[in-house]
Amino acid sequence: MKDLKIGDSAPDFKLSDKEGKLFRLSDFKGKKVAIYFYPKDNTPGCTKQACNIRDNFSVLEKEGIIIIGISIDDEKSHEKFVDKYNLPFILLSDKEKEVVNKYGVYGEKSFMGKKYFGTSRKTFLIDEEGEIVHIIEKPKVSNHAQEIIDCFKIKN
Repeated sequence: MKDLKIGDSAPDFKLSDKEGKLFRLSDFKGKKVAIYFYPKDNTPGCTKQACNIRDNFSVLEKEGIIIIGISIDDEKSHEKFVDKYNLPFILLSDKEKEVVNKYGVYGEKSFMGKKYFGTSRKTFLIDEEGEIVHIIEKPKVSNHAQEIIDCFKIKN
């Protein structure tokens, strides 16, 4: 588990989307990227977060921000999630937990007194040079798109 901070180079990765198409972070060099890590497809908080981004996607596009969602769900789960909620952005599957570990978002969690391992909700904003310019530690699921836009504006 790496403790990434503002100013670090964002670790590159190679993951697949719902159709098995491979994406690398380095494919987006020269663009602003928001990588949002989330716990699980089709759960209340994650659905609210994804739909908030969907509903504000045209504004994010106008700001030149690429959105990439990453969870440890498999491609089939992502396909159902994308189709059910008509999500227009990239969702990538990290079922081997390589990227969630690189970014330090996978680890022990606690819910109602029970401990388990899972992905924490966290968003990394990456500039055109591939540098982490902001980390949203606890995104507001119902207003996440605006958080992303506002944080990128602060940087510029």
